[in-house]
Amino acid sequence: MGRINSEKQTVKQMLEIYCRHHHGTTSALCHDCTTLLEYSHKRLTACKFGDQKSTCRLCPIHCYKPDMREQMRQVMRFAGPRMLFHHPIAALRHLWQEFCKG
Repeated sequence: MGRINSEKQTVKQMLEIYCRHHHGTTSALCHDCTTLLEYSHKRLTACKFGDQKSTCRLCPIHCYKPDMREQMRQVMRFAGPRMLFHHPIAALRHLWQEFCKG
């Protein structure tokens, strides 16, 4: 699995955790979270760094629109710590990639 696909999967997992807690969904994402997921996948697909990219937080180019960036920041702030319980391997991989690129 490439870096971009791994990031897409991690974002999806974080949005699932966030949406379940904040919007009461059980199996599918709500409309707002689906929109944010599609937007993030589009931005990741268009990333000029490709599989050599750092985590988005450390990226010198912020390609998200300000409102979408703030929404994603809220999702990550909430879901990030919970990823260790729900998806520990993905969480540790993400932390490792941030540590290695930082």
